[in-house]
Amino acid sequence: MSVLLELENVHTYYGHIHALKGVDLTVEQGEIVTLVGSNGAGKSTSLRTISGMVRPRQGVVRLDGRDITMMKPHDVTALGIGHVPEGRRIFPLLTVRENIEIGAWNVSSRSETNQRMEQMFTLFPRLKERLEQKGGTLSGGEQQMLAIARALMSEPRVLLLDEPSMGLAPVLVEGIFDIIKRINAEGTTILLVEQNALMALEVAKRGYVLQTGVVKLSDSASALLHNEEVRKLYLGEN
Repeated sequence: MSVLLELENVHTYYGHIHALKGVDLTVEQGEIVTLVGSNGAGKSTSLRTISGMVRPRQGVVRLDGRDITMMKPHDVTALGIGHVPEGRRIFPLLTVRENIEIGAWNVSSRSETNQRMEQMFTLFPRLKERLEQKGGTLSGGEQQMLAIARALMSEPRVLLLDEPSMGLAPVLVEGIFDIIKRINAEGTTILLVEQNALMALEVAKRGYVLQTGVVKLSDSASALLHNEEVRKLYLGEN
């Protein structure tokens, strides 16, 4: 396995708030890696730093050995990083088709765009049924599918998923995690932020525990699942 994504001594701020304090992490080709931590731990900020939405004041972000730290978000996407942000951020007044097509902004061939869209319908058949509906009229689960499909249209090497199960009914959460496993099995490396730490660790190969912007623990997902502190703080055990 080779390291595909790497953060080295990353410090990210929001104004005077020191959100990431020297974060080091790696994601190897083909892995699912999850970030575990409470609200405000720096999980979403880590993803936003990788995708170029915020820039660190110190440290380096690398994709396949290339320094992408100061690149603009569209350049990061073009290099192979897809980001599904917290809250989905679809365009509610655009149709499902239009939302998906936006994800292929860097594809010049119409036939290639159509081919990729057909692949999305194989993964998310429900979206094909809703193709001409406005994005804002979809259910929460369908909107999450749409957000993931839009990100996959750029054929990312690494997919950043931020809270994909947020606000979804338990039965839909299982469906989303099945999709995550399938995307990974088909070759996409995934860095996952997820409030449901138990499910995240069950699908991941490795995990990092963040506390107030610092990596406190990193290990295999199975080891973290059996870690007493992790079980008490993040898996709801007494």
